[in-house]
Amino acid sequence: MKGLIITATDTDAGKTYLTSLVIQALRQQRVDAVGYKPLCCGGREDAYALQKAADGVPSIDEINPVYMRTAAAPYVADMFEKANFDPADLVKGAQQLGEEHQCVIVEGVGGWLVPIQRDYYFADLAKELDLPIVLVVNNRIGAINQALLSIEAMRSRGVEPAGLVFNNLSDELDSATISNKGVIEDLSGVEVLTDVIYQQEEIEAWPFMDLLGI
Repeated sequence: MKGLIITATDTDAGKTYLTSLVIQALRQQRVDAVGYKPLCCGGREDAYALQKAADGVPSIDEINPVYMRTAAAPYVADMFEKANFDPADLVKGAQQLGEEHQCVIVEGVGGWLVPIQRDYYFADLAKELDLPIVLVVNNRIGAINQALLSIEAMRSRGVEPAGLVFNNLSDELDSATISNKGVIEDLSGVEVLTDVIYQQEEIEAWPFMDLLGI
């Protein structure tokens, strides 16, 4: 299966936004890219955004096989709702999409160590999927600490991030947001693939096509 995993330094760092932009950019290059959001908690807006980015495909249940209405980490949401899902089915869902489409862009759940079940984290799902991992960094004060902690956590599990994307959630830049990109790249040794300007409507496909080997 060809694909990418897009995780982030935190919730609301811009995973859905970037995943949608990547899908759109790839499809503009005639790559049959689709999105996959294995778990949604609280609402399904993220999954619908990925479906829209891929011109309405696949079905919403293929994009998002597990949906819980409680707005919390999946492990917590499952305590309330008793969804009793099997993490192995989340892997199978991605693999099924990979058989039907050229590549699958997987949007993560919160950050790297968000718990999915008692002893199963998003990090474990990412390792099972075994795809290149892109880390979205919310470009603000505190980004250096968050990014380096996320990268260290990945490496502690034997995973090397394939690249960073800086998401500027505000159009107002200050000393921290201007310097974060260079500092984090230098300290971590992880390449910055691109950065996303506030409310940017499209991105270049080539950094992601290189990771996909397309």
